[in-house]
Amino acid sequence: MQRICVFCGSNSGNSLDYEIAARDLGRQLAARQIILVYGGSNGGLMGILAESALQAGGHVVGVIPRSLVDREVAHRGLPDLRIVETMHERKALMADLADGFIAMPGGYGTLDELCEILTWAQLGIHTKPIGLLNTLDYWKPFLKFLDRGVEAGFLNPSHRQLIQVRSTPVELLDELRAAKPVTREPKWLKKEIR
Repeated sequence: MQRICVFCGSNSGNSLDYEIAARDLGRQLAARQIILVYGGSNGGLMGILAESALQAGGHVVGVIPRSLVDREVAHRGLPDLRIVETMHERKALMADLADGFIAMPGGYGTLDELCEILTWAQLGIHTKPIGLLNTLDYWKPFLKFLDRGVEAGFLNPSHRQLIQVRSTPVELLDELRAAKPVTREPKWLKKEIR
């Protein structure tokens, strides 16, 4: 795996554990010579992650819409900052640049990016590994939601397995490196119509 796209908060959260995880992930990516692809912000976990990777000698690619550059949230210290016109272009370019994906804690934007990547995997648009960095069990309610989707017949059990979940960057990166390409199974569950 050469490049990993990381989705994470533009805020830092209310626990230092989130910041520590972001710093650790940035250092681990640099140590493994994995290029970080991320949303290009200088704030929150995004900024901490990028700074950590850069300080450890890593390569970082930021992708940010022009409207956010204009609001002065772009990380101006990136050697590779790509400016796009829309959020849709941002997500598409980050996905194209990546060999795998990690979602750290975050808000609506992080959830949006994660769900889109999961949907694309479910539909066979990509076969890249997807991981959740589950710091402080942040993703536990989301994982319960997915389990409920399986129980209720809205999510194929094999698609529930699209996500690798670990609590530390080292464990998650090892898991993603060992992951087999996602196999395409039909999205739609077969059920008789009555």
